[in-house]
Amino acid sequence: MTLPQSAPKPYQIAAAVIGNALEWYDFIVFGFFAVIISRLFFPAESQYASLLFTTATFGVGFFMRPVGGILLGIYADRRGRKAALLVVIASMTAAIGLIAFAPTYAAIGIGAPLIIVVARLLQGFSAGGEFASATAFLIETAPACRRGFYGSWQMVGQGLAVLIGAILGAVLTKTLSPEAIDGWGWRIPFLFGLVIGPVGLYIRSSLSETQAFLRSDQASQSRGAAGRALTSHIKQILVCFGIVVSGTISFYVILVYIPTFARTQLQLPLDQAFLAQAIGLACEVAVIPICGALSDRIGRKPVMIASLLLSLLVTYPLFVWVSSSPSFSSLLIMQVVLCGLFGIGNGPVSTALGEQFPTRVRSTALAIGYNVAVMLFGGFAQFFVTWLIHATGTPIAPAFYLMFGSAVGLFAVLFLTERAGEPQLAVLDIVEPHAA
Repeated sequence: MTLPQSAPKPYQIAAAVIGNALEWYDFIVFGFFAVIISRLFFPAESQYASLLFTTATFGVGFFMRPVGGILLGIYADRRGRKAALLVVIASMTAAIGLIAFAPTYAAIGIGAPLIIVVARLLQGFSAGGEFASATAFLIETAPACRRGFYGSWQMVGQGLAVLIGAILGAVLTKTLSPEAIDGWGWRIPFLFGLVIGPVGLYIRSSLSETQAFLRSDQASQSRGAAGRALTSHIKQILVCFGIVVSGTISFYVILVYIPTFARTQLQLPLDQAFLAQAIGLACEVAVIPICGALSDRIGRKPVMIASLLLSLLVTYPLFVWVSSSPSFSSLLIMQVVLCGLFGIGNGPVSTALGEQFPTRVRSTALAIGYNVAVMLFGGFAQFFVTWLIHATGTPIAPAFYLMFGSAVGLFAVLFLTERAGEPQLAVLDIVEPHAA
Protein backbone atom coordinates (compact mmCIF):
# COMPACT_ATOMS: atom_id res chain seq x y z
CA MET A 1 0.00 0.00 0.00
CA THR A 2 1.36 3.42 -0.94
CA LEU A 3 0.24 6.90 -0.05
CA PRO A 4 -0.37 9.22 -3.01
CA GLN A 5 1.85 12.21 -2.42
CA SER A 6 2.78 15.35 -4.30
CA ALA A 7 4.77 18.37 -3.30
CA PRO A 8 2.75 20.92 -1.34
CA LYS A 9 1.69 23.93 -3.37
CA PRO A 10 3.15 27.28 -2.31
CA TYR A 11 -0.14 28.48 -0.83
CA GLN A 12 -0.34 25.33 1.32
CA ILE A 13 3.06 26.06 2.82
CA ALA A 14 2.12 29.73 3.24
CA ALA A 15 -1.12 28.78 4.98
CA ALA A 16 0.71 26.60 7.50
CA VAL A 17 3.48 29.12 8.07
CA ILE A 18 1.47 32.35 8.32
CA GLY A 19 -0.29 31.45 11.56
CA ASN A 20 2.92 30.45 13.28
CA ALA A 21 4.49 33.69 12.04
CA LEU A 22 1.57 35.73 13.40
CA GLU A 23 1.73 33.89 16.72
CA TRP A 24 5.40 34.62 17.26
CA TYR A 25 5.21 38.12 15.81
CA ASP A 26 2.70 39.11 18.48
CA PHE A 27 4.78 37.58 21.27
CA ILE A 28 7.99 39.08 19.95
CA VAL A 29 6.64 42.61 19.52
CA PHE A 30 5.27 42.52 23.06
CA GLY A 31 8.67 41.39 24.33
CA PHE A 32 10.57 43.97 22.30
CA PHE A 33 8.44 46.82 23.64
CA ALA A 34 8.25 45.49 27.19
CA VAL A 35 10.05 48.52 28.62
CA ILE A 36 7.61 50.94 26.95
CA ILE A 37 4.50 48.89 27.74
CA SER A 38 5.61 48.66 31.37
CA ARG A 39 5.47 52.46 31.67
CA LEU A 40 2.13 52.83 29.90
CA PHE A 41 0.11 49.96 31.37
CA PHE A 42 1.90 48.92 34.58
CA PRO A 43 3.15 52.07 36.33
CA ALA A 44 4.94 51.28 39.59
CA GLU A 45 7.25 52.86 42.13
CA SER A 46 10.38 51.83 40.17
CA GLN A 47 11.35 50.85 36.64
CA TYR A 48 12.42 47.42 37.91
CA ALA A 49 9.03 46.71 39.51
CA SER A 50 7.18 47.98 36.45
CA LEU A 51 9.26 45.76 34.15
CA LEU A 52 8.63 42.74 36.37
CA PHE A 53 4.86 43.34 36.16
CA THR A 54 5.09 43.51 32.37
CA THR A 55 7.23 40.40 31.99
CA ALA A 56 4.88 38.55 34.33
CA THR A 57 1.97 39.56 32.07
CA PHE A 58 4.02 38.33 29.11
CA GLY A 59 4.18 34.99 30.89
CA VAL A 60 0.52 34.87 31.95
CA GLY A 61 -0.54 34.04 28.39
CA PHE A 62 1.55 30.90 28.61
CA PHE A 63 -0.70 29.45 31.30
CA MET A 64 -3.36 29.15 28.63
CA ARG A 65 -1.09 27.47 26.11
CA PRO A 66 -1.43 23.90 27.46
CA VAL A 67 -5.19 24.39 27.76
CA GLY A 68 -5.48 25.71 24.23
CA GLY A 69 -2.98 23.17 22.95
CA ILE A 70 -4.83 20.16 24.35
CA LEU A 71 -8.31 21.36 23.34
CA LEU A 72 -7.28 22.52 19.89
CA GLY A 73 -5.06 19.45 19.46
CA ILE A 74 -8.01 17.17 20.15
CA TYR A 75 -10.10 19.30 17.80
CA ALA A 76 -7.47 18.97 15.06
CA ASP A 77 -7.23 15.20 15.54
CA ARG A 78 -11.02 14.82 15.43
CA ARG A 79 -12.22 17.52 13.04
CA GLY A 80 -9.16 18.04 10.88
CA ARG A 81 -6.06 20.20 10.51
CA LYS A 82 -7.84 22.83 8.42
CA ALA A 83 -10.63 23.37 10.96
CA ALA A 84 -8.13 23.86 13.79
CA LEU A 85 -5.93 26.20 11.76
CA LEU A 86 -8.94 28.45 11.03
CA VAL A 87 -9.94 28.68 14.70
CA VAL A 88 -6.38 29.45 15.72
CA ILE A 89 -5.78 32.35 13.35
CA ALA A 90 -9.17 33.95 14.04
CA SER A 91 -8.44 33.92 17.79
CA MET A 92 -4.93 35.30 17.27
CA THR A 93 -6.25 38.21 15.23
CA ALA A 94 -8.76 39.12 17.94
CA ALA A 95 -6.02 39.10 20.60
CA ILE A 96 -3.74 41.37 18.58
CA GLY A 97 -6.63 43.77 18.02
CA LEU A 98 -7.23 44.06 21.77
CA ILE A 99 -3.60 45.04 22.38
CA ALA A 100 -3.39 47.39 19.40
CA PHE A 101 -6.36 49.48 20.54
CA ALA A 102 -6.04 49.13 24.33
CA PRO A 103 -6.28 52.46 26.23
CA THR A 104 -3.35 53.14 28.57
CA TYR A 105 -3.40 53.24 32.37
CA ALA A 106 -3.45 57.05 32.27
CA ALA A 107 -6.69 56.92 30.26
CA ILE A 108 -8.80 54.30 32.08
CA GLY A 109 -6.81 53.19 35.10
CA ILE A 110 -6.91 49.56 36.21
CA GLY A 111 -8.94 48.56 33.15
CA ALA A 112 -5.87 49.04 30.94
CA PRO A 113 -3.68 46.25 32.37
CA LEU A 114 -6.77 44.02 32.59
CA ILE A 115 -7.33 44.39 28.83
CA ILE A 116 -3.71 43.43 28.20
CA VAL A 117 -4.01 40.38 30.45
CA VAL A 118 -7.22 39.22 28.69
CA ALA A 119 -5.55 39.67 25.31
CA ARG A 120 -2.55 37.63 26.45
CA LEU A 121 -4.80 34.84 27.71
CA LEU A 122 -6.68 34.69 24.40
CA GLN A 123 -3.45 34.80 22.45
CA GLY A 124 -1.98 32.05 24.63
CA PHE A 125 -5.02 29.84 24.07
CA SER A 126 -4.86 30.16 20.28
CA ALA A 127 -1.07 29.91 20.13
CA GLY A 128 -1.28 26.64 22.06
CA GLY A 129 -2.85 24.91 19.06
CA GLU A 130 -0.86 26.56 16.28
CA PHE A 131 2.46 24.70 16.29
CA ALA A 132 0.98 21.22 16.57
CA SER A 133 -1.73 21.72 13.94
CA ALA A 134 0.52 23.49 11.43
CA THR A 135 3.38 21.02 11.91
CA ALA A 136 1.01 18.08 11.42
CA PHE A 137 -0.34 19.70 8.26
CA LEU A 138 3.13 20.31 6.79
CA ILE A 139 4.65 16.89 7.34
CA GLU A 140 1.45 15.11 6.28
CA THR A 141 1.46 16.93 2.94
CA ALA A 142 5.23 16.78 2.29
CA PRO A 143 6.93 14.24 0.02
CA ALA A 144 8.57 11.46 2.04
CA CYS A 145 12.11 12.36 1.00
CA ARG A 146 11.66 16.07 1.81
CA ARG A 147 9.78 16.12 5.11
CA GLY A 148 12.69 17.86 6.84
CA PHE A 149 12.81 20.63 4.24
CA TYR A 150 9.07 21.28 4.22
CA GLY A 151 8.77 21.02 7.98
CA SER A 152 11.55 23.60 8.34
CA TRP A 153 9.32 26.28 6.84
CA GLN A 154 7.34 26.23 10.07
CA MET A 155 10.43 27.63 11.82
CA VAL A 156 11.27 29.91 8.89
CA GLY A 157 7.91 31.59 9.49
CA GLN A 158 8.83 31.99 13.13
CA GLY A 159 12.17 33.54 12.26
CA LEU A 160 10.67 35.88 9.68
CA ALA A 161 8.10 37.06 12.22
CA VAL A 162 10.82 37.95 14.70
CA LEU A 163 12.89 39.55 11.94
CA ILE A 164 10.01 41.77 10.85
CA GLY A 165 9.37 42.72 14.46
CA ALA A 166 13.04 43.58 14.96
CA ILE A 167 13.15 45.68 11.80
CA LEU A 168 10.02 47.57 12.79
CA GLY A 169 11.44 48.09 16.26
CA ALA A 170 14.71 49.43 14.83
CA VAL A 171 12.94 51.76 12.41
CA LEU A 172 10.52 53.11 15.01
CA THR A 173 13.13 53.71 17.70
CA LYS A 174 15.44 55.34 15.14
CA THR A 175 12.90 57.63 13.46
CA LEU A 176 10.46 58.53 16.24
CA SER A 177 11.08 60.50 19.39
CA PRO A 178 10.63 58.76 22.76
CA GLU A 179 7.50 60.85 23.29
CA ALA A 180 6.04 59.74 19.96
CA ILE A 181 6.79 56.07 20.67
CA ASP A 182 5.16 56.29 24.09
CA GLY A 183 2.19 58.15 22.67
CA TRP A 184 1.32 56.13 19.57
CA GLY A 185 4.40 54.64 17.89
CA TRP A 186 4.41 51.43 19.93
CA ARG A 187 0.99 50.55 18.46
CA ILE A 188 2.25 50.46 14.85
CA PRO A 189 3.76 46.94 14.99
CA PHE A 190 0.55 45.57 16.51
CA LEU A 191 -1.56 47.28 13.86
CA PHE A 192 0.69 45.75 11.20
CA GLY A 193 0.11 42.32 12.74
CA LEU A 194 -3.62 42.98 12.73
CA VAL A 195 -3.51 43.26 8.93
CA ILE A 196 -1.89 39.83 8.57
CA GLY A 197 -4.74 38.01 10.33
CA PRO A 198 -7.46 38.39 7.68
CA VAL A 199 -4.98 37.48 4.96
CA GLY A 200 -4.06 34.28 6.78
CA LEU A 201 -7.71 33.48 7.42
CA TYR A 202 -8.47 33.81 3.71
CA ILE A 203 -5.54 31.63 2.69
CA ARG A 204 -6.33 28.92 5.23
CA SER A 205 -9.99 28.82 4.20
CA SER A 206 -8.92 27.58 0.74
CA LEU A 207 -6.94 24.60 2.07
CA SER A 208 -7.85 20.97 1.54
CA GLU A 209 -7.60 18.51 4.40
CA THR A 210 -4.52 16.28 4.41
CA GLN A 211 -4.89 12.82 2.91
CA ALA A 212 -3.18 11.34 5.96
CA PHE A 213 -5.89 12.67 8.25
CA LEU A 214 -8.71 11.57 5.94
CA ARG A 215 -7.27 8.07 5.63
CA SER A 216 -6.85 7.68 9.37
CA ASP A 217 -10.66 7.73 9.70
CA GLN A 218 -10.60 9.97 12.77
CA ALA A 219 -14.36 10.09 13.07
CA SER A 220 -14.48 6.37 13.82
CA GLN A 221 -11.88 6.48 16.58
CA SER A 222 -13.30 6.14 20.06
CA ARG A 223 -12.12 8.32 22.91
CA GLY A 224 -10.71 5.26 24.59
CA ALA A 225 -8.67 4.34 21.51
CA ALA A 226 -7.25 7.86 21.27
CA GLY A 227 -6.39 7.79 24.97
CA ARG A 228 -4.61 4.46 24.64
CA ALA A 229 -2.67 5.81 21.65
CA LEU A 230 -1.54 8.80 23.71
CA THR A 231 -0.48 6.73 26.72
CA SER A 232 1.51 4.43 24.46
CA HIS A 233 3.57 7.43 23.36
CA ILE A 234 4.54 8.83 26.78
CA LYS A 235 8.24 8.42 26.02
CA GLN A 236 7.90 10.38 22.78
CA ILE A 237 5.96 13.14 24.56
CA LEU A 238 8.74 13.42 27.16
CA VAL A 239 11.38 13.57 24.42
CA CYS A 240 9.35 16.29 22.72
CA PHE A 241 9.13 18.14 26.05
CA GLY A 242 12.89 18.04 26.58
CA ILE A 243 13.75 19.25 23.10
CA VAL A 244 11.22 22.07 23.30
CA VAL A 245 12.60 23.13 26.71
CA SER A 246 15.89 23.84 24.94
CA GLY A 247 14.32 25.59 21.99
CA THR A 248 11.96 27.75 23.98
CA ILE A 249 14.66 28.93 26.40
CA SER A 250 16.86 29.85 23.45
CA PHE A 251 14.00 31.59 21.70
CA TYR A 252 12.93 33.78 24.57
CA VAL A 253 16.42 34.66 25.75
CA ILE A 254 18.20 35.10 22.41
CA LEU A 255 15.35 36.50 20.34
CA VAL A 256 13.12 38.24 22.89
CA TYR A 257 15.15 39.20 25.94
CA ILE A 258 18.42 40.32 24.32
CA PRO A 259 17.10 43.78 23.21
CA THR A 260 16.05 44.46 26.81
CA PHE A 261 19.38 43.05 28.02
CA ALA A 262 21.33 45.29 25.63
CA ARG A 263 19.40 48.36 26.73
CA THR A 264 19.28 47.79 30.50
CA GLN A 265 22.54 45.89 31.15
CA LEU A 266 24.90 46.91 28.35
CA GLN A 267 23.56 50.48 28.14
CA LEU A 268 23.38 50.31 24.34
CA PRO A 269 20.79 52.31 22.36
CA LEU A 270 17.62 50.35 21.63
CA ASP A 271 17.93 50.93 17.88
CA GLN A 272 21.37 49.26 17.91
CA ALA A 273 19.97 46.30 19.83
CA PHE A 274 17.20 45.88 17.25
CA LEU A 275 19.65 46.17 14.35
CA ALA A 276 21.94 43.49 15.77
CA GLN A 277 18.85 41.36 16.34
CA ALA A 278 17.69 41.81 12.75
CA ILE A 279 21.06 40.81 11.27
CA GLY A 280 21.31 37.76 13.52
CA LEU A 281 17.78 36.74 12.61
CA ALA A 282 18.51 37.06 8.91
CA CYS A 283 21.32 34.55 9.39
CA GLU A 284 19.02 32.22 11.31
CA VAL A 285 16.27 32.34 8.67
CA ALA A 286 18.79 31.59 5.92
CA VAL A 287 20.20 28.58 7.79
CA ILE A 288 16.88 26.91 8.75
CA PRO A 289 15.73 25.49 5.36
CA ILE A 290 19.30 24.48 4.49
CA CYS A 291 19.58 22.42 7.67
CA GLY A 292 16.05 21.08 7.23
CA ALA A 293 17.07 19.76 3.82
CA LEU A 294 20.36 18.48 5.26
CA SER A 295 18.42 16.46 7.82
CA ASP A 296 16.67 14.65 4.95
CA ARG A 297 20.10 13.41 3.86
CA ILE A 298 22.01 12.70 7.08
CA GLY A 299 19.20 12.46 9.65
CA ARG A 300 17.54 14.78 12.18
CA LYS A 301 19.64 13.77 15.19
CA PRO A 302 23.15 14.63 13.88
CA VAL A 303 22.06 18.15 12.91
CA MET A 304 20.32 18.80 16.23
CA ILE A 305 23.17 17.35 18.33
CA ALA A 306 25.72 19.55 16.55
CA SER A 307 23.63 22.66 17.18
CA LEU A 308 23.05 21.96 20.88
CA LEU A 309 26.62 20.90 21.63
CA LEU A 310 28.11 24.00 20.03
CA SER A 311 25.60 26.22 21.84
CA LEU A 312 26.54 24.66 25.15
CA LEU A 313 30.23 25.36 24.51
CA VAL A 314 30.12 28.96 23.23
CA THR A 315 27.30 30.63 25.20
CA TYR A 316 29.18 31.48 28.39
CA PRO A 317 32.33 32.84 26.69
CA LEU A 318 30.18 35.03 24.42
CA PHE A 319 28.24 36.58 27.31
CA VAL A 320 31.41 37.20 29.32
CA TRP A 321 33.05 38.87 26.33
CA VAL A 322 30.07 41.10 25.47
CA SER A 323 29.55 42.12 29.10
CA SER A 324 33.21 43.06 29.52
CA SER A 325 33.36 44.94 26.19
CA PRO A 326 29.84 46.20 25.46
CA SER A 327 29.56 47.60 21.96
CA PHE A 328 27.40 47.23 18.89
CA SER A 329 30.02 45.09 17.13
CA SER A 330 30.39 42.63 20.02
CA LEU A 331 26.61 42.39 20.43
CA LEU A 332 26.27 41.77 16.69
CA ILE A 333 28.85 38.96 16.70
CA MET A 334 27.14 37.30 19.66
CA GLN A 335 23.73 37.51 18.00
CA VAL A 336 24.97 36.14 14.68
CA VAL A 337 26.64 33.16 16.40
CA LEU A 338 23.73 32.36 18.74
CA CYS A 339 21.05 32.91 16.09
CA GLY A 340 23.01 30.83 13.58
CA LEU A 341 23.34 27.89 15.96
CA PHE A 342 19.67 28.22 16.89
CA GLY A 343 18.78 28.13 13.18
CA ILE A 344 20.78 24.94 12.64
CA GLY A 345 18.74 23.13 15.29
CA ASN A 346 15.49 24.68 14.11
CA GLY A 347 15.94 23.23 10.63
CA PRO A 348 14.88 19.66 11.47
CA VAL A 349 13.14 20.15 14.84
CA SER A 350 9.50 20.53 13.72
CA THR A 351 9.67 17.49 11.46
CA ALA A 352 11.61 15.43 14.00
CA LEU A 353 8.97 16.03 16.67
CA GLY A 354 6.01 15.45 14.36
CA GLU A 355 7.49 12.18 13.12
CA GLN A 356 7.36 10.72 16.65
CA PHE A 357 3.55 10.36 16.66
CA PRO A 358 0.90 8.62 14.53
CA THR A 359 -1.61 10.68 12.58
CA ARG A 360 -4.62 10.13 14.79
CA VAL A 361 -2.99 11.69 17.89
CA ARG A 362 -0.24 13.78 16.28
CA SER A 363 -1.69 17.22 17.06
CA THR A 364 -2.74 16.34 20.61
CA ALA A 365 0.56 14.67 21.55
CA LEU A 366 2.64 17.43 19.99
CA ALA A 367 0.55 20.08 21.74
CA ILE A 368 1.02 18.48 25.16
CA GLY A 369 4.81 18.10 24.95
CA TYR A 370 5.33 21.42 23.20
CA ASN A 371 3.07 23.71 25.22
CA VAL A 372 3.88 22.42 28.70
CA ALA A 373 7.57 23.02 27.97
CA VAL A 374 6.89 26.48 26.56
CA MET A 375 4.74 27.41 29.55
CA LEU A 376 7.25 26.28 32.17
CA PHE A 377 10.52 27.39 30.59
CA GLY A 378 9.67 30.03 28.01
CA GLY A 379 6.76 32.09 29.24
CA PHE A 380 8.53 33.39 32.30
CA ALA A 381 12.05 33.40 30.84
CA GLN A 382 12.20 37.20 30.83
CA PHE A 383 10.79 37.39 34.35
CA PHE A 384 13.28 34.87 35.75
CA VAL A 385 16.26 36.38 33.95
CA THR A 386 15.32 39.93 35.00
CA TRP A 387 14.98 38.79 38.60
CA LEU A 388 18.14 36.68 38.44
CA ILE A 389 20.27 39.56 37.16
CA HIS A 390 18.84 41.85 39.85
CA ALA A 391 19.34 39.28 42.62
CA THR A 392 22.86 38.14 41.69
CA GLY A 393 24.18 41.44 40.39
CA THR A 394 25.76 39.80 37.34
CA PRO A 395 24.64 40.69 33.80
CA ILE A 396 25.67 37.29 32.40
CA ALA A 397 22.89 35.40 34.21
CA PRO A 398 21.06 34.69 30.89
CA ALA A 399 24.02 32.56 29.81
CA PHE A 400 23.38 30.01 32.55
CA TYR A 401 19.72 29.71 31.58
CA LEU A 402 20.72 29.14 27.95
CA MET A 403 23.31 26.53 28.89
CA PHE A 404 20.78 24.69 31.03
CA GLY A 405 18.41 24.58 28.06
CA SER A 406 21.10 23.26 25.72
CA ALA A 407 22.02 20.49 28.17
CA VAL A 408 18.40 19.38 28.57
CA GLY A 409 17.84 19.41 24.80
CA LEU A 410 21.04 17.45 24.15
CA PHE A 411 19.98 14.75 26.61
CA ALA A 412 16.48 14.52 25.08
CA VAL A 413 17.75 14.24 21.51
CA LEU A 414 19.66 11.08 22.46
CA PHE A 415 16.27 9.35 22.95
CA LEU A 416 14.72 10.70 19.75
CA THR A 417 13.64 8.06 17.25
CA GLU A 418 15.37 8.80 13.93
CA ARG A 419 12.81 8.56 11.13
CA ALA A 420 14.44 10.46 8.30
CA GLY A 421 14.31 8.36 5.16
CA GLU A 422 11.46 6.13 6.32
CA PRO A 423 8.51 5.67 3.93
CA GLN A 424 5.65 8.11 4.35
CA LEU A 425 3.17 5.46 5.47
CA ALA A 426 5.51 4.22 8.20
CA VAL A 427 5.99 7.72 9.57
CA LEU A 428 2.37 8.81 9.32
CA ASP A 429 1.41 5.42 10.79
CA ILE A 430 -1.89 5.41 8.93
CA VAL A 431 -2.08 1.62 8.98
CA GLU A 432 -0.65 1.46 12.55
CA PRO A 433 2.18 -0.94 11.64
CA HIS A 434 3.71 -0.71 15.12
CA ALA A 435 0.50 -1.18 17.03
CA ALA A 436 0.42 -4.27 19.18
